[in-house]
Parts: sequence; structure tokens; C-alpha cells
Amino acid sequence: MEVRQMATAFLIHQGKMLMMKKEKSKIFNFEFWGGIGGHMETNELNSPMDASYREIEEETGFKREEINNFRLKYILLEKNSGELRQQYVYFGETEHSDFIPSDEGELFWISKNKLLDLHTSKITKLTLEHYLNVKNNIDDILVGAMMTDNEFEPVIQWSTIKETVGF
Repeated sequence: MEVRQMATAFLIHQGKMLMMKKEKSKIFNFEFWGGIGGHMETNELNSPMDASYREIEEETGFKREEINNFRLKYILLEKNSGELRQQYVYFGETEHSDFIPSDEGELFWISKNKLLDLHTSKITKLTLEHYLNVKNNIDDILVGAMMTDNEFEPVIQWSTIKETVGF
């Protein structure tokens, strides 16, 4: 089974989140929304944050120093289309709203109360729902395993990563 590693970022400015609308992708032939991000390069596999910053600059023009409070919030796991997909999800803030146009899709600042109305993947919708509705420690990193419930509806099972002692 192939493993696909991805890094995604959600940037916030004055109560709005930067989202990308794509007309279609290599996998889907319909319009959908997502965060800023993509696949990690081989040299980034040990540093998903670097991959995320690279994707942000490529897709928005924002530089690393223009992003504040940038932190890893979620590590998502999903088995999909014969792949094991591992996605590192970051959240950060920016003080300005000007971005460059992207070849990847159209960028829009969306009010937080409208995010869950967008046509996103199930894993993106469930992650944003968790982020918006669950009040946990800002420094917590959560692992989310995508699965189905007893009615075969997609759900994410969340666990907080805690510091451990190995020996």
C-alpha cells in the first residue's frame, strides 16, 4: 500500500479563513473547497511544517514571516483509493488579506460561520467542524483516524497526543 503524505494550512485574518475553491482535481471532476496545501516533497518528509510554508508561499504569496501563531493542530489518517493518506494540518494567522492569484484554484476569505456550508471533502469538513466547535487546549495536537460509524457514515475518531516516557 502506498503512503501519501500531505501538508495543509488554514490561515485566519480578522475572523475569516482563507479557502481555495478548485474546479476539479486529478481525482474529482467537480468543484470543491479546501485549505492551502498539497503533497510533501521527498526532502520535506521529516518537516511537514516546511512543506506547509512552501505550499502557502506557492499558492498565496504569503511569506513565512507574515504568518503568526502557526502551529500543527491535527494529524489525519485515512485509507482511501488503496492509499494510506497522512495529512498534517496547521493553523495560523496573518495580518493582511492580500494574496496572489493561484494556478491551483481561486482563493477566498470565508467567514468562520460559513465554512461548514462549503462543498469540501468529508475529512476536511469533519476537521473544520472539530476546530470550530471543540474547545481544547490551543497547544494540543490531535490525531484523527477517518472511519465509518455503524450506519456507514464517515466519522473521525480523535485522540490527543500526550508526551510519553519510552524507558
